[in-house]
Amino acid sequence: MQTSADKLCPECGDKIIGRVDKKFCSDGCRNTYNNRLNKDNRNLVRNTNNRLRKNYRILEALNPDQKTKVSRGRLIEKGFDFNYITSIYTTKAGTVYYFVYNQGYLPLENDYYALVKRED
Repeated sequence: MQTSADKLCPECGDKIIGRVDKKFCSDGCRNTYNNRLNKDNRNLVRNTNNRLRKNYRILEALNPDQKTKVSRGRLIEKGFDFNYITSIYTTKAGTVYYFVYNQGYLPLENDYYALVKRED
Protein backbone atom coordinates (compact mmCIF):
# COMPACT_ATOMS: atom_id res chain seq x y z
CA MET A 1 0.00 0.00 0.00
CA GLN A 2 1.33 3.39 -1.00
CA THR A 3 1.30 6.13 1.61
CA SER A 4 1.11 9.85 1.02
CA ALA A 5 4.78 10.00 2.03
CA ASP A 6 5.94 8.24 -1.13
CA LYS A 7 3.41 9.64 -3.65
CA LEU A 8 4.86 11.85 -6.36
CA CYS A 9 3.14 14.52 -8.43
CA PRO A 10 2.51 13.20 -11.99
CA GLU A 11 3.32 16.65 -13.42
CA CYS A 12 6.51 17.79 -11.70
CA GLY A 13 7.61 14.72 -9.72
CA ASP A 14 7.64 16.50 -6.34
CA LYS A 15 6.51 14.71 -3.22
CA ILE A 16 2.78 15.15 -2.47
CA ILE A 17 2.00 16.43 0.99
CA GLY A 18 -1.52 16.52 2.41
CA ARG A 19 -4.63 14.43 2.01
CA VAL A 20 -4.24 10.73 1.26
CA ASP A 21 -6.30 10.99 -1.95
CA LYS A 22 -4.45 14.08 -3.24
CA LYS A 23 -3.07 13.48 -6.77
CA PHE A 24 -1.01 16.63 -7.44
CA CYS A 25 1.31 18.75 -5.33
CA SER A 26 -0.48 22.01 -6.25
CA ASP A 27 -3.37 23.51 -8.22
CA GLY A 28 -0.83 24.78 -10.75
CA CYS A 29 0.47 21.27 -11.47
CA ARG A 30 -3.09 19.91 -11.67
CA ASN A 31 -4.08 22.62 -14.17
CA THR A 32 -0.92 22.20 -16.26
CA TYR A 33 -1.36 18.42 -16.38
CA ASN A 34 -5.04 18.60 -17.40
CA ASN A 35 -4.47 21.42 -19.93
CA ARG A 36 -1.74 19.38 -21.63
CA LEU A 37 -3.90 16.26 -21.56
CA ASN A 38 -6.87 18.03 -23.19
CA LYS A 39 -4.94 20.34 -25.54
CA ASP A 40 -5.73 18.57 -28.83
CA ASN A 41 -9.44 18.23 -28.09
CA ARG A 42 -9.72 21.88 -27.06
CA ASN A 43 -7.99 23.04 -30.24
CA LEU A 44 -10.38 21.00 -32.40
CA VAL A 45 -13.42 22.39 -30.60
CA ARG A 46 -12.09 25.95 -30.61
CA ASN A 47 -11.26 25.85 -34.33
CA THR A 48 -14.66 24.35 -35.19
CA ASN A 49 -16.49 26.96 -33.10
CA ASN A 50 -14.47 29.76 -34.73
CA ARG A 51 -15.38 28.44 -38.19
CA LEU A 52 -19.09 28.20 -37.26
CA ARG A 53 -19.02 31.71 -35.77
CA LYS A 54 -17.47 33.11 -38.96
CA ASN A 55 -20.04 31.34 -41.16
CA TYR A 56 -22.84 32.68 -38.95
CA ARG A 57 -21.58 36.27 -39.19
CA ILE A 58 -21.32 36.00 -42.98
CA LEU A 59 -24.88 34.69 -43.35
CA GLU A 60 -26.20 37.29 -40.92
CA ALA A 61 -24.45 40.16 -42.75
CA LEU A 62 -25.63 39.03 -46.18
CA ASN A 63 -29.21 38.46 -44.99
CA PRO A 64 -30.33 41.59 -43.09
CA ASP A 65 -33.97 41.28 -44.26
CA GLN A 66 -34.42 37.64 -43.12
CA LYS A 67 -34.65 36.36 -46.72
CA THR A 68 -32.43 37.08 -49.73
CA LYS A 69 -30.62 35.52 -52.66
CA VAL A 70 -26.82 35.46 -53.04
CA SER A 71 -24.28 33.83 -55.33
CA ARG A 72 -21.92 31.06 -54.24
CA GLY A 73 -19.04 33.30 -55.31
CA ARG A 74 -20.13 36.05 -52.94
CA LEU A 75 -20.28 33.61 -50.01
CA ILE A 76 -16.83 32.23 -50.83
CA GLU A 77 -15.44 35.76 -51.32
CA LYS A 78 -16.55 36.56 -47.75
CA GLY A 79 -14.80 33.41 -46.46
CA PHE A 80 -17.83 31.13 -46.03
CA ASP A 81 -16.93 27.45 -45.55
CA PHE A 82 -19.67 25.07 -46.70
CA ASN A 83 -18.20 22.25 -44.58
CA TYR A 84 -19.34 23.83 -41.30
CA ILE A 85 -23.05 23.78 -40.43
CA THR A 86 -25.00 23.03 -37.26
CA SER A 87 -28.09 21.35 -38.71
CA ILE A 88 -29.97 20.26 -41.81
CA TYR A 89 -33.71 20.76 -42.25
CA THR A 90 -35.66 18.84 -44.88
CA THR A 91 -39.18 20.01 -45.69
CA LYS A 92 -42.04 17.61 -46.38
CA ALA A 93 -41.53 18.34 -50.09
CA GLY A 94 -37.89 17.21 -49.79
CA THR A 95 -36.25 20.64 -49.96
CA VAL A 96 -33.00 20.63 -47.95
CA TYR A 97 -31.93 23.70 -45.97
CA TYR A 98 -28.52 23.93 -44.28
CA PHE A 99 -28.28 25.93 -41.07
CA VAL A 100 -25.62 27.60 -38.97
CA TYR A 101 -27.66 28.07 -35.81
CA ASN A 102 -30.71 30.07 -36.99
CA GLN A 103 -29.17 31.36 -40.24
CA GLY A 104 -29.73 29.04 -43.17
CA TYR A 105 -29.24 28.61 -46.88
CA LEU A 106 -30.91 26.67 -49.64
CA PRO A 107 -28.97 25.75 -52.80
CA LEU A 108 -30.70 27.09 -55.92
CA GLU A 109 -29.91 26.77 -59.62
CA ASN A 110 -26.91 28.44 -61.28
CA ASP A 111 -24.77 28.54 -58.10
CA TYR A 112 -27.15 30.77 -56.18
CA TYR A 113 -28.42 30.35 -52.63
CA ALA A 114 -31.54 31.52 -50.86
CA LEU A 115 -30.57 32.82 -47.42
CA VAL A 116 -33.19 32.50 -44.68
CA LYS A 117 -33.48 33.10 -40.97
CA ARG A 118 -35.35 30.53 -38.88
CA GLU A 119 -37.64 32.09 -36.30
CA ASP A 120 -37.27 30.75 -32.76
